[in-house]
Amino acid sequence: MGAPVPAASEKPVDIYRDTWVRFLGYANEVGESFRALVPVGVVWASYAISTAYVTADAVDKGRKAAADHGDGPGKTTRVGAAVVDTFIWQALASVAIPGFTINRLCAASLFLLGKTTRWPLPMRKWTTTAIGLSAIPVIITPIDRSVDFLLDSTLRKLYGTEQHKP
Repeated sequence: MGAPVPAASEKPVDIYRDTWVRFLGYANEVGESFRALVPVGVVWASYAISTAYVTADAVDKGRKAAADHGDGPGKTTRVGAAVVDTFIWQALASVAIPGFTINRLCAASLFLLGKTTRWPLPMRKWTTTAIGLSAIPVIITPIDRSVDFLLDSTLRKLYGTEQHKP
């Protein structure tokens, strides 16, 4: 008889994926949603928070890959692949693509509200912010799956690891 298999509930908690820390990756989408209402420095600060989250997650996955691989041959390659894969995936799926998407959605909604309504500017800006915030949960899964497909079709083939889902 082999050693008992740990229950699914005993799976180690990934602080960057399984806790509130994950929401730090969405800070830039919130910043983009509020762009019409806050100074641009606040928006840039939201990108700094998201980028710090992405970097910390990549470093964490590199450390985990190093611990899992031990001192065997190919350790450096495996750790490098884990860091690069996580960083690029997170940078695209958590920062660049959603930030651009929310930015353009908010810009378009503010423009269209200005052309189609007679609402005062503050009301149009708050409506734009509400549209941006409400779009965040809608765009996350399609962007994540698209980035998975992109990396599975390109970068992950180059470093020859199994398909990795950050």
